[in-house]
This record gives sequence, structure tokens and C-alpha cells, in this order.
Amino acid sequence: PSASASQDAGITGVGAVVSGGELILLLSFRFYDKVLSLHEDPAAPVANPLLAFTLIKRLQSDWRNVVHSLEASENIQALKDGYEKVEQDLPAFEDLEGAARALMRLQDVYMLNVKGLARGVFQRVTGSDVTDLYSPRRIFSLTADDCFQVGKVAYDMGDYYHAIPWLEEAVSLFRGSYGEWKTEDEASLEDALDHLAFACFQAGNVSCALSLSREFLLYSPENKRMARNVLKYERLLAESPHQAVAEAVIQRPRVPHLRTRDTYEGLCQTLGSQPIHYQIPSLYCSYETNSSPYLLLQPIRKEIIHLEPYVALYHDFVSDSEAQKIRELAEPWLQRSVVASGEKQLQVEYRISKSAWLKDTVDPMLVTLDHRIAALTGLDVQPPYAEYLQVVNYGIGGHYEPHFDHATSPSSPLYRMKSGNRVATFMIYLSSVEAGGATAFIYANFSVPVVKNAALFWWNLHRSGEGDGDTLHAGCPVLVGDKWVANKWIHEYGQEFRRPCGSNPED
Repeated sequence: PSASASQDAGITGVGAVVSGGELILLLSFRFYDKVLSLHEDPAAPVANPLLAFTLIKRLQSDWRNVVHSLEASENIQALKDGYEKVEQDLPAFEDLEGAARALMRLQDVYMLNVKGLARGVFQRVTGSDVTDLYSPRRIFSLTADDCFQVGKVAYDMGDYYHAIPWLEEAVSLFRGSYGEWKTEDEASLEDALDHLAFACFQAGNVSCALSLSREFLLYSPENKRMARNVLKYERLLAESPHQAVAEAVIQRPRVPHLRTRDTYEGLCQTLGSQPIHYQIPSLYCSYETNSSPYLLLQPIRKEIIHLEPYVALYHDFVSDSEAQKIRELAEPWLQRSVVASGEKQLQVEYRISKSAWLKDTVDPMLVTLDHRIAALTGLDVQPPYAEYLQVVNYGIGGHYEPHFDHATSPSSPLYRMKSGNRVATFMIYLSSVEAGGATAFIYANFSVPVVKNAALFWWNLHRSGEGDGDTLHAGCPVLVGDKWVANKWIHEYGQEFRRPCGSNPED
């Protein structure tokens, strides 16, 4: 409500020192330096999710605020003209909203402390125990306006569980820098107090809402709406005195489709570390040729990860150059990933990534890759008995909540290939990540970390053709890094003599 007043106050202070033209140049250079400091290497992906969020925010919201500020409108029209030329290439509000949701997702899955995130550190806090999940080479802290934007995204969704801690941090930071208005900021202390007060009220903490509303009126005493809110809160407390001392407990929003959330998040928090598995004799490592002449001179290093379901990891399945080539081939075609829902393909919040499909005719290297997969698995991987290679990129907070690769409904689009269900998955890790991104098998209760250039293989169906429920798996959110994988899904038909039916329906 009082953002314009704060802007006017800030402008008067600066304008008294420098002329209009010098002022806008100072603002432009200061903002340019601020953005440049976030991303010094344009060719490298932004691994730190805090840096990624703030870079998107600087280009989507902050730059627009500078361009449309009172200083810019009174001095240099050319600044607006230049902005409008590139505006369509800048991140949209949906990108900023998605980045904020990604931070909240990481906060939940990895139990990250909001105060720590605001300071640029990744810490899990459970009671009195503090665990550093990742130590960035460079600490980058969030501003008050950054925290406000994350909180406001949650606030606008009615998600006060996430809104309150982010808005509390915004209020704390705004208090510490009150009077130091930055042109690129969208919010002020009053904005943060206003949103936090109502969020507290919605969460049932009337006493907190009253205290924050009174503080708001100290800075903006003429605000009639807030004055009415204060009277309302005072009346509520007078009618129910116990609310003054009651501490509201806000429940995290439930996700109806995710019944295995606790197990899923617990497996993600191990970051793929399963030391006890290496103590089981039946889980071993070997050099694999699968009796194929193709692999006799260059066997693949095989690691048995799990027996039921059978999951194997093949180390160094592709080279660095092959992994890079696959990423380069896919990058121009990447689009938001979809999932099968009945007979349709839909974009959903529980799968956040971009993907592209590559035919083997795109490059001879993909033909070589298919031959290698066929030699190693003994399966027919040529269409229509297998799908084209799907390349997936998981960016900031990218994830895929628990799901099956095989179809669980007869109306699934997977059957359009007329080659049966997906009998096996062959997933190649095309990059490394610094933290997070493990593949978690929910009912089997283990997770596998990202191992660059390795490939993970498992059977989706029993030999009877029935789906294996123990293959329910998830791609944990990428905490730090840029995760790329390539999926080769192999179907039932064409494998009748390569993987014949068995007498035991559990095989």
C-alpha cells in the first residue's frame, strides 16, 4: 500500500545528489553489476538453485521495475525502448513462479531451513541437529525482496505453511534495511507486514496478526483497511482470550495423489547413500559381456544394486563426448515434459522437467548406442519394439514424483505403439549433479545416486506380463546441479524369445 511513498522518498534522497541523466546511468550500471555478479559464465548452467531463482527474478521483475521506475520515466525513454526489444526473450512471470515453487519443493523434500537458505546455506534442521547438505563454493544470500517474492507465490496459492516462514524472513530483512529503498525492489516492509499479518490470521494466529498489523500502522498510520483489521483482531481476542496465548500449528498441505510422500522424501534425503547394500553378498560387481561379441573386447562394469526388483547399474556406459553429444542433439527440441493421464498427455506439477525425443536417424552415434543397449540387455531395441530415445533435463528443483514407467491402465497412450507394455527401462545419466537428483525406489526402499555416464536398468514387468509394483520409483528434486538423463523404454513384443514367460508368476 505504501510502496509508492517509499519510492518517492528514495528518489528524493538520490535526486538531491545527482542530476537526472547521471541518476539513471548510476541505476543502470548498479543493476547491470548486480545481474552480472550472479552469472559470470554465460556458457555454464546455474547449479545453485538460489542463484537460479535470483537471476530469473532480476531479469523478470527487477529489471522491469527499474525501467518503469519514476527515474526512468522522467529521464531516458531509450531505456524503456531497449527493454521492450528484449522483453519477449526474458523470463516470464511463470518462470519466476516456477522457480519460487522449486525452492519450496527443495525446502520440503530436503527439510531445508528457510533462514539458512536466505543466508545462502543448505542446512537440514531437525530439532537441535543441523546438517550441511551442500557447501557452495560461493555464499550468495537472498534479499528481503527475494524472500518476499517466494512467500508471495505461496501466499497467492493460499499455502500459508510455506508463505509464513518466507514472509517472516522478508520482514526481518526489511526491518534491518528500512529506509534503504532499491529501485528494482517490488515490495517494502509494509508490503511484507501486510501479507504476513493476513497469513498469520488465516493460519489461526490472531495475536501475531494483531502485532504485525499494529507495526504496519506505525509506518503507514493513514491506512484505513489495516486500522479496521486491527479492530477486528482486537475484538476476536477479546471474545476468545485463549487465542492470545495459543500457538497455531500449521499443517503442511497434503498431496492427495502422493500417498508415499514420507517414504519418498526419506529416500531422497539419503542422497542415494545406501552403505548397507554393499554388505550383502548377493549384490556384487562384475565385467558384463552378456555373451555378446560386441562386448567381448570392451565389457561393461556391472553393479547389482537390488534383486527384487532387479536393478543393475552399468558404469561408464557412455563416454563424456557421447553424453555431451546427446545433450546437444536434444537441446533445441526440449519441451515441458508430460505424463499419460487416461488417453491424454498432460503437464503436471509432479513432473517438472523438459524432454525431447531423438530418432536414431538424427545421428550415427545413436545407432551405435542402440546396438550397445541391445548387446547388454539381449533385447530388441528397434522400433516398434522400443521407443525412441527420450532425453530429459531437470533444472532448478526438477523432479518426478513416484510413478511407474509401465502402463497401469488399458487406455494408456503407451499401447498406441501396438507393441505391448514397457517391459524394461534403460536410463542413462548424461551429467553429474552436486546434490540431490537420486532415483528412489519407493516400495523396495532404496535410492541410487546420479552417476555420470552410468546407466540404470530394471524390469518393469514380471515374466507373466503383470506390472511389478516394486518398481514404483521417483526422480528426487535436483538440489544443486543440472541433471540430464536419457531413457530407452523397451516393450513386450519382440522379446518373446529373449525374455520368455516363466512358470512362476512372481518371476
